[in-house]
Amino acid sequence: MTPDYRRPPSARPAARAVRHDERVSDPIDEFSFLPEQAEEAGLDIAAVPRGERLTLTLDDGRALSALRYAPADAPDTAPVVTFLHGAGLNAHTWDTTILALGLPALAIDLPGHGDSSWRDDVAYVARVMAPDVAAGIDAWTESPQVLVGQSLGGLTAAAVAASRPDLVRELVVIDITPGLDPDGGASQIRRFFAGPVDWASRDELVDRAISFGLGGGTRRKAARGVFFNSRIRPDGRVEWKHHFAHLANALSSDPVAAAAAGRQQDAVAAVLGESGWQDLAGITAPTTLIRGSRGYLTDEDAAEFARRVPAAALVEVDSGHNVQEDVPLDLGARLRTIATAG
Repeated sequence: MTPDYRRPPSARPAARAVRHDERVSDPIDEFSFLPEQAEEAGLDIAAVPRGERLTLTLDDGRALSALRYAPADAPDTAPVVTFLHGAGLNAHTWDTTILALGLPALAIDLPGHGDSSWRDDVAYVARVMAPDVAAGIDAWTESPQVLVGQSLGGLTAAAVAASRPDLVRELVVIDITPGLDPDGGASQIRRFFAGPVDWASRDELVDRAISFGLGGGTRRKAARGVFFNSRIRPDGRVEWKHHFAHLANALSSDPVAAAAAGRQQDAVAAVLGESGWQDLAGITAPTTLIRGSRGYLTDEDAAEFARRVPAAALVEVDSGHNVQEDVPLDLGARLRTIATAG
């Protein structure tokens, strides 16, 4: 029997209508880390933007959450660059890149991640998530965006650009092409999230991240990542925010279901890959693929992208798959050039 991977309705956070300028009111403000991140990166602390948490109630009652960054002296400045993260991450993965960018920006938590609601159908694929993302861009921006997506976020960004060209001025896809599993090279990550889904404290999660060689190299950075990617339940236990950890845990305890899920994934991979190429073929906005030299893309993948999307620019950087975390200053500078061109 295939287990039900959905969170019970009583355990799911209820979607709620809020003002778009709602600020975080937790004892630890999630944006209080920005000066520290700027100092670590050698950036001007005085230029740290004002951050705010946004929440949009979608038509079906789910919540879409995002972070908006604007100059401290002009907090109402509309975003010009919108960011979509990869599987298992959240909008804060872009913090240092946005600090280096130095422009008003929006970073969206994909459905099933961060503070956005989980999907009951577990359909975390580009074309299904694209309408949610488009709704957020519609609500929170005032002009066509430079839309930047990494991994799963890159495929979703392409689907948005194809279906809503009015929202996208330029598309930047990071270390992913259609048909490539956006979590394909991360067996270590899958093992990490296949462990328990709730913990006595965030310190336990930090210890686990460090034991897997994750977290950015220091305990402080690991603790920051855990803070952004976890929440404290009403019973005091700590759990991962994103749905993928709970799915991985359920599959790890049921080999039969895991095998069935693997077969299903193989069956739909070709269809999803082809739909992704169709999305890219239909995009009218200028497009750039940024490839990490140690990322998921092979030379063959890059060559196929160049063949299928000949008008696109291809850029390689010295990075792994998570370019925004490995070389955020380089990436921020490149995106600033794109956003300010013309």
